[in-house]
Amino acid sequence: MNVLQAGLAGALGGSLFALMALGLSLTWGFLKVINLAHFGLILLGSYLTFELATSTPLGPLNTLLVTIPVLCVLGAAIHLAYERFEVSELSSLLVSYGLLIILVQVVHNIWSADFRRMDASVNPYATRSISLGDLSFPLPTLLAAGFGLVLVVLVGTIINRTYAGRALRAFGQDREIASAFGIDHRLIGVVLAGVAGATAAIAGMLFALRGTITPDAAFEWVGLVFAIVILGGIGNVAGTFYAGLLVGAVSGVVASFWTPSHSPLVVFSMVVLALVFRPEGLFPRRAGRH
Repeated sequence: MNVLQAGLAGALGGSLFALMALGLSLTWGFLKVINLAHFGLILLGSYLTFELATSTPLGPLNTLLVTIPVLCVLGAAIHLAYERFEVSELSSLLVSYGLLIILVQVVHNIWSADFRRMDASVNPYATRSISLGDLSFPLPTLLAAGFGLVLVVLVGTIINRTYAGRALRAFGQDREIASAFGIDHRLIGVVLAGVAGATAAIAGMLFALRGTITPDAAFEWVGLVFAIVILGGIGNVAGTFYAGLLVGAVSGVVASFWTPSHSPLVVFSMVVLALVFRPEGLFPRRAGRH
């Protein structure tokens, strides 16, 4: 039962990192931008959640009414800058890393390097859990899984079943041909970058719900989130979510059998094997989809 608890709790916890990975996977897969600044947006979302929840009547969940529009606009603005200066896929890795450092420093300057946590009167979710028989799951991880599932279904439906989604898939496959057929790649890119910013706001809020936040957390997310993007398949919405659940479950089981410090060894061994044997990801898209 301990192994089952560890695996399920780990999978639910992994759904939060899947949410973090979703925006990165979308911009990398469709816009050919490796946007490390996305981690800075998530961090900013966490701190804005903390600030709004502790200084206004808004509860943590209601802060999304503010953070989603703000980070949507900021994400779109960053992409416009990439487009304006014609930043290539490889260069975006370096440029966005610089933007990540700037965003981390901005957070550091405003909120300091001290740990921040919403107390129980503001964030009642952190201390609550739901039990199913002998199994018990923290409420923040259940919320992360719920938000993740809704976003995967919503974004996946838009990409696979709407004209805008078909245009986006065409743009991701061949920009020149897509433009020749009248697809406005600049508008599509800005909208998708805005959507990625919105996912960063949600992920940031959920991370703040879990407990303590600190500016350096953004750097700690990079390795695990990249692992999820690679295992799920770059640009694969559902695959990213499944990979987050898988990585979380594996980490939980390894921690219960071994020690938590050995979880990265197993996870990144999976990444290496995936790059060698399944470079398209462990969860291929269905036939006929981008």
